[in-house]
Formats: sequence, structure tokens, C-alpha cells
Amino acid sequence: MIFNSQTFAQDFKSGFFVFLLALPLCLGISIASGFPPIAGIYTAVIGGIFGSLLGSARLTIKGPAAGLIVIVIGAVTELGMGDPVMGYKKTLAVGVVAAIIQIIFGFSKAGIIGEIIPKSVVHGMLSAIGVIIIAKQCHNILGVVPVSKSPIALLGEFPTHILGLNPEVAIIGVITLLFLIFWPKFAKGKLKAIPAAILALAASMTLGSIFDFENAHNYEFLNTNYHVDSSFLINLPSSFFSAFAFPDWSSITSWISIKYIVMLSLVGSIESLLTVNAVDGMDPEKKSSNLNQDLIATGAGNLLASLVGGLPMISEIVRSRANIDNGAKTAQSNFIHGCLLLVSVALFPNILHMIPSATLAAMLVFTGFRLASPNEFSHTYKIGVDQFSPFMVTFLITLSIDLLVGVIAGLVCQLILNLYHGMSFSDIFHVKHEAKEEGGELTLKIYSPVGFTNSYSFKKTLLEKIPANSHIVIDFADSKLVEHSCFQMIETIKKNHDQVSIKITGLDTHRSISEHSHSTRYRK
Repeated sequence: MIFNSQTFAQDFKSGFFVFLLALPLCLGISIASGFPPIAGIYTAVIGGIFGSLLGSARLTIKGPAAGLIVIVIGAVTELGMGDPVMGYKKTLAVGVVAAIIQIIFGFSKAGIIGEIIPKSVVHGMLSAIGVIIIAKQCHNILGVVPVSKSPIALLGEFPTHILGLNPEVAIIGVITLLFLIFWPKFAKGKLKAIPAAILALAASMTLGSIFDFENAHNYEFLNTNYHVDSSFLINLPSSFFSAFAFPDWSSITSWISIKYIVMLSLVGSIESLLTVNAVDGMDPEKKSSNLNQDLIATGAGNLLASLVGGLPMISEIVRSRANIDNGAKTAQSNFIHGCLLLVSVALFPNILHMIPSATLAAMLVFTGFRLASPNEFSHTYKIGVDQFSPFMVTFLITLSIDLLVGVIAGLVCQLILNLYHGMSFSDIFHVKHEAKEEGGELTLKIYSPVGFTNSYSFKKTLLEKIPANSHIVIDFADSKLVEHSCFQMIETIKKNHDQVSIKITGLDTHRSISEHSHSTRYRK
């Protein structure tokens, strides 16, 4: 990143708003992951400062993300065996190895991973993670201690939690949720520019002070006694550097460590790459990022974060979207947001200590609901059963068994459906094609079925033809299968190359799995 005085004012404004959004989220994600609250700030500072210097995704914000909570808390719990501090330090060792693998991925040009994994599987995984976050944070909003551990059992406890809620804690948690839900819908004019999270934070800190959470005491409400104390507030170290923690390598060769190394390196890389692709699509200047370089930057940031006690990081979509919406022009905004986080925690830990944990839990529940939005289920269902089936397989198995097993099951389900609809094993990774140019128009005739496994080969073929041709016709008449992911890819290419005309033909004899315009087409 090179300092740019011409865009500094706009980048500073955007970086400041992202900082305001990131601060409570980083604290909440860290607590939900079983790490100390400060660990999330370490990661965001490293992601902001070093990510902007090393990465190629200029408008993408790097830091801790809700999508990795399930993996990290699972590692802390299993590796700690009842000792959360030991589990935290052993998970740091897992993070170091996973980061090195990410760096290797980048150097070996494995950035295509983010383009090959079907969106149905990714969205199924994220929806399951959203439900798990909701299940594990609802009781914190209400100030109660759960009995169960599994997500499904925790959701079943929710009626009991409501009956046993701590009123003062619940008031803060519910008010936070109301701000997050309704402020963006009803705020008018310039008020819309104020992030709902900041208003919720200000209101909750005020209420926490009024309720005197800092000093342990009992109070009575409706003839029932309740207790509050500083455990309902965020606890931060007095010095930014005093809480550095270092990896414990004693279990790094165990099966549990290896399992979480695989999950962190793969899921973290996939989520990060998908976010970079999404942010590139939102970039007003339509500049493309080097996915492999960005993967190296993410791995390097994760390596440093894990060595000093931070959470794993990815390129994060919510903060990246806010960055673009607030007019960021360069990577300076990411750098500024990291610097502001460092200054706030280093100089004002006593103020941050006033944040109630119920507020952070409510923010995570809101994030979880956005990940598991009913609209996501409805949207995937409308695309077609071939997308909805792997989505639900991934969702249900992740929710009931394990994230890694869920993703693998979803991939297998999608592959089986593609084979059923006409793909052969010989075509899984390659696309047979023929190019003919006539009258200033290039016709790209596709002979192979096109699914998620060979979609990158198809994309590479198409992109190679674009520089020399402004009019391209893609003929699928001899292709037995054109999966939904292929149509998505073509639409993305169209948006990124608006000077090129791309037309699709040859689908008249194919069957459509649904009425969706990008539904999978197949021919028996």
C-alpha cells in the first residue's frame, strides 16, 4: 500500500466507520470463540495494518469473522479437555500450522478453490454456522447459564431461558437487537449514516452504568431476586501487549489438531476467497484482485496473529461491504481501521470495559440470523432441487455432526447429482471445446458437461478468448449438462467485461430443473 494524499480524506472516513463497526464485533466473536476478548482486536489490528500492506484486495477488510466461530470454539473445547486456557493455547498452535498451509496454498496457485466449491455447499455451511451461533449466544442475551452443549439441545432450552432470564441483562440484549433490526429500516436522511451497532453500543453502555454492573449486587424484580456483577461486562487487559499469548505445541500431532488444521486452512481459505470475489464484484471501479496473493497475505496475517494470541482471520464480508458503502478508494481505509483499533484498545481499555457482554451476544445473534436467513433457504430452493439438496445436506450434517463432515457430504451430494444428470468421470476436471471465428464473432462450442468440478477450466477457456474478441457465442448444444454455477460464472464475467458481448445458445433441447433463469439445464 502506498500513501495516497488525494484519497486520504475519503479513506479515513470509511476506515473510521469500519473501525466503529469492527470494535464490538471483534470482541464478541473472540468471546464466542473461546478466546480472550482482546484476541479479536489483535487479529483485526494485524489484518488491518499488515493485510493492507501485503494483500491485493484493496477494498477488502481482514479480521475475525463469525463464520469461523464454530471451528475455533470446537478446537478450544476438544483440545482443552475442560481447561479453556490450555485449549486456547493449543488452538493457537493449530492456527500457526493452518496459516502456513494457507501460505502454501497461495504460492501453489490454489486460489481457484474459492471458485470451484459450489455456492450451495458454502451457503449451507454458513447457514448452519448461523444457527449454531444463535443457539450458543441466545442465553447470553438473557443472562442465564445453559445446561446443554449441542446447538439443537440449546435451542430446545430457549423457552426455559426466557422463563429464567435476568431482567436487567435481558433489557440490554433486547434493546441491542431492536436497534440492529429497526434502525436501518426507519432511520431517515443523514441519520442513516450512523451505524446501528454504534447506537446500540452507546445505549447498552449507558444502561450498564445505570444498572451498576461494575459493582456486584442483588436486586429484586417482581418478587424475585437477581444478581449482577462485572462478569456481565467485557474484561480487557490494562495493557495491549500484556495479554500476548503463545502457542502450546504439545498436542499438535494429535488427530484432533490435524482435524482442526484441515478445517481452518480449508474453510478459512474458501470463505476468504469467496469474500474477495464478492467485494471485487461490488467495487465501483471493477478492479480484480489477485486471489493467490491475497491468500498469501491472509496466511501471513494468520501466522502472526496465532503467534501472539489472536484469532484466525479471513477477508470479512460485512466490514468490507461497509467499507465500500462509505466510499473507500484504496487499501488505506483498511490500514486506518487497524490503526484506530490499536489506539482505542491501547489508550481506552477502561471505557471498553463498560461494554455489556449481552450487547456483543445480541450482535452475534443478529449476524447468525443473517447467515441463516430464511431468504437463503427460499432462494436456493427456487434455483432448483440440484442446488437445494446439497445445501440441505451440508446444513443438516454440519448442524448435527461436524462442519468438515457436512462440507464433504455436500460436495459428494452435488457430484452425485451432476453424474446423474449426464456428467462422466472423464469430464470431471476438464472441458472439451472448439472455437470458430466467423464474421467478427467467436463461437465457443462446448462438448463436455459443465459442473462445479470443471467450472474453473471452463472459465479459463472463456477468459483466454476475451482479449481478442468482443462478440462471443457459447454453444451448449452438445453439452449434456450446464450446471447453475456455470451460468453464475458467465454472469460474473459479463459484469467484469462489459465491453464484451457474450451470448448463450444451444439450450433449446435441454430440460430446466426449475423456472429460475440460472437453473441447471441437462439433456438425456
